[in-house]
Amino acid sequence: MSKRNKNKPKSNPYEAKFREAILAFLNQHPGRAYSIKQIAKKIGLKKRDDIKAATFTIYDLEEKELIKQLSNGTYTSVTKEETLTGIVDHVSSRFAYVAIGEGRPDVYVRTSDLKSAVDGDTVKLVIFPSRHGQHPEGKVVEVVKRNRTRFVGKVELSKNYAFVVPDFRKIHQDFYVYPEDINGAKTNDKVIVEVVDWAEGDRNPVGRIVEILGKAGENEAEIHSIMAEFGLPFRFPPQIEKEAKKIEEGITLAEIKKRWDFRQVTTFTIDPEDAKDFDDALSFEMLSNGNYRVGVHIADVTHYVSEKSNLEKEALDRATSVYLVDRTIPMLPERLSNDLCSLRPKEDKLTFAAVFELDKNAQIQTEWFGRTIIHSDHRFTYEEAQQVLESGVGLFADELKILNDLAHKLRKERFAKGAVNFETTEVKFKLDEKGRPLAVVPKVRKDAHKLIEEFMLLANKRVATFVYNQRKGTDKNTFVYRIHDYPDPEKVKDFALFARQFGHRISVDEKSISRSLNKLMDEIEGKPEQNVLQQIAVRAMAKAKYSTDPKGHFGLAFEHYTHFTSPIRRYPDMMVHRLLQHYLDNGKPVNKKDYEEKCVHSSEREKRAADAERASIKYKQVEFMAMMAGDTIYDGLISGVTEWGIYVEIIDTKCEGMIRMADLDDDYYEYDEKNYCIIGRRNRKIYTLGDQVRVKVKKTDIDRRLIDLVLAKDTAKSELHKKNPAKG
Repeated sequence: MSKRNKNKPKSNPYEAKFREAILAFLNQHPGRAYSIKQIAKKIGLKKRDDIKAATFTIYDLEEKELIKQLSNGTYTSVTKEETLTGIVDHVSSRFAYVAIGEGRPDVYVRTSDLKSAVDGDTVKLVIFPSRHGQHPEGKVVEVVKRNRTRFVGKVELSKNYAFVVPDFRKIHQDFYVYPEDINGAKTNDKVIVEVVDWAEGDRNPVGRIVEILGKAGENEAEIHSIMAEFGLPFRFPPQIEKEAKKIEEGITLAEIKKRWDFRQVTTFTIDPEDAKDFDDALSFEMLSNGNYRVGVHIADVTHYVSEKSNLEKEALDRATSVYLVDRTIPMLPERLSNDLCSLRPKEDKLTFAAVFELDKNAQIQTEWFGRTIIHSDHRFTYEEAQQVLESGVGLFADELKILNDLAHKLRKERFAKGAVNFETTEVKFKLDEKGRPLAVVPKVRKDAHKLIEEFMLLANKRVATFVYNQRKGTDKNTFVYRIHDYPDPEKVKDFALFARQFGHRISVDEKSISRSLNKLMDEIEGKPEQNVLQQIAVRAMAKAKYSTDPKGHFGLAFEHYTHFTSPIRRYPDMMVHRLLQHYLDNGKPVNKKDYEEKCVHSSEREKRAADAERASIKYKQVEFMAMMAGDTIYDGLISGVTEWGIYVEIIDTKCEGMIRMADLDDDYYEYDEKNYCIIGRRNRKIYTLGDQVRVKVKKTDIDRRLIDLVLAKDTAKSELHKKNPAKG
């Protein structure tokens, strides 16, 4: 008998119970260690004999290697917990979710259990037996990879130190800065701070200020803050600009002979009014057999950018141009994007084309892919082309009318085959010379936009189909596809339940989802709920991405689809041009792994660009609404419901703000996650997604791009009313 078991009591009827309680407690807290007194207290023991019996039970469990004693005398679980890896989404100062992927639910993690991880970090975690609502609960045991080490924020200076308050709302700790690392920053400066010491528990991470962006609230400082927040480049490295300037401008006779010459064929571009780079042009000619030859000519970027060059590496790294509200961060230097490659009018330009012979029903009779040379006759803005289409008068009126008729037929056929008609409302800003917003204007898409869109879709689809069909059997050509999976059935069901609250019904059957969604989009056009339903429908869909796997595109109802039409602003299109020419030259399939890695990188860069663009729009919306704070009352729709408040989108401006729970002072409201609503505990009032409410601006926070709203008038529905929302 071991020495410590010598004084073990003869028996205790609760000893077996203590054993299970001790094991359960330690297993629920993996990675933590407790003294015997702490364990006894945690499992609720107070009597001396019980504590003594539990002590010997702990000795016994340790001898049987069911628990482990550490060098400091404390005890910990030895249960082999499943370790998972995921990415932190730090949604609140109190807790985060860790996305595991692979169809598994996100794991709930208290902030105190995050170790030193912050939003976006990749972590290892263990799962507790306990749950938090629908989610498993866990604890981070290791930070595998930092998403970033530099953050943007505003300086608050004290006598002996400084704090940097981060702009990004999902970073819930300020950064402590020692005096020697302040680097000349002043209170209210926007800065970039680099973390030098990650902290756990209640300690703040320590950083040093590496760049001062300007005074908070000034347009340049705020836009530079967004660029820094998302790791966007401020400028091209000097060697890249130098390499671009060295590219020869002239087009040789030898080069022209390699191409189909379209310089005598009617050709024009249609682009936004403020566009500086013109990726694509349409050529049009009537054939003697009554058909039409339509050429989709795309800037031949890869003619100028060689595969091993530094320009190529820079384009791959950036992967896409980024369009912020007041500027473009281009993928390629201006020498290429606005000069050599841009299809400017009245200039000979080298292009890569998809040329189609179409009959009057827009059916393809013949198609050809290869390099061309064009001479654009005219540069239309969308507004100018639309004016010609509506009036029937103006330059190339006949050509535009025929192209528009063909586009309508292509569009009709696309929807008949199951394409989904998502027309989300986007906004643009009228800015003054200092970048301040004067107005928020919804973008309107008319026939001129849709004409160009249909021919770009046609070219992208047919290029992908051509390459896919070039080789028979399973030994297909490696290619870059744009794929879009079928939506998750559970998300579609959730969306259908939500849509019912507006009286709309959606089929969740996979075969009829597209038709049902299109019917819904037609029904809600022009109605107050249009934007909210469109946004939530988009969230329910899978995200499109680049892949070497030809899975097809659900949203467009295309079996094969790629991106061929915008190589000035998208790196995948450059890959597509190179691969297409390689296969036109009878090249063998290339290494799939190399291209898949580039596809993954391009998809990630695309998401970064979209997030930055949204952040810049949100900043301008907050800046615009800051001027409206006061007594102005706005009509809005509840666009989101969380446990800390309800989000409301203002109908006129499309700006979104939050009514915090604390500002709903007529009752204590509880969050009902399953039904997208909050319910008053006493008055049983309900606020749910899609409800129309009237709000006022309480305050705005430009640093964190937040708008706080308050209810101007009680528009909540009673619980009784909500029982049959479709009739309401």
